[in-house]
Amino acid sequence: MKIATFNINGVKARIGALSDWLEGSKPDVALLQEIKSVDEGFPREHFEDMGYRVETHGQKGFNGVAILSRLPLEDVRRGLPGDDSDEQARWIEATVMGNVPVRVCGLYLPNGNPVPGPKYEYKLAWMERLYARAQALMSDELPALMAGDYNIIPQTEDAKRPDAWREDALFRPESRAAFRKVLNLGFTEAFRATTQGDGHYSFWDYQAGAWDRNDGIRIDHHLLTPQAADLLQSCWIEAEVRGREKPSDHVPVWIDLAA
Repeated sequence: MKIATFNINGVKARIGALSDWLEGSKPDVALLQEIKSVDEGFPREHFEDMGYRVETHGQKGFNGVAILSRLPLEDVRRGLPGDDSDEQARWIEATVMGNVPVRVCGLYLPNGNPVPGPKYEYKLAWMERLYARAQALMSDELPALMAGDYNIIPQTEDAKRPDAWREDALFRPESRAAFRKVLNLGFTEAFRATTQGDGHYSFWDYQAGAWDRNDGIRIDHHLLTPQAADLLQSCWIEAEVRGREKPSDHVPVWIDLAA
């Protein structure tokens, strides 16, 4: 089962690029972030015609997450538990019915800038709710993963210029500590379980020739329960997608599970 997380940065603006990627790379499951579309405005039929089941949790103009799957989906849920007043569309989950059922959770974690301020407080509060959901997934003792745009740079080697990010919400000590707190429940961060060293990024800003200079950061992650980690065969970043026509500023990050 090949699963990719991809912050597409606007499904309508990048429908051509997204369609070309789906056709060429053929993920079994694509977890999308920043679809920037309400549910009824999402081009569902287009992707259904490509062979995908489509589930969305959208929001007008901002945020929004989706699951595209070639495999059956069951028990779809929308919204991260823990705050009924939260109207931001940042979480969707479902069970993918492959040879081994896998619970997939697609997330778009808040950016949190500027720091300090209410946006950063919201980020940290959201991560507390993420921790609670992660605890529940672990207690189920089933293959499960949480994947998406975490807006977290875990380590210095995950940024070309770490000093430029020291006071940014993506790299603040509190942000990284909250990420480690989730990992310490027993999750495996798939990319670092298979690849070491610097120079591996999943986001390059549109400004200042960041892509040409490989001035990137790694903020898109797959976190796997032990039962899912046992199925992990490989994890990779499809960096070349960033160099295509009208790209997102993110690229897909993949895992291959024996499921």
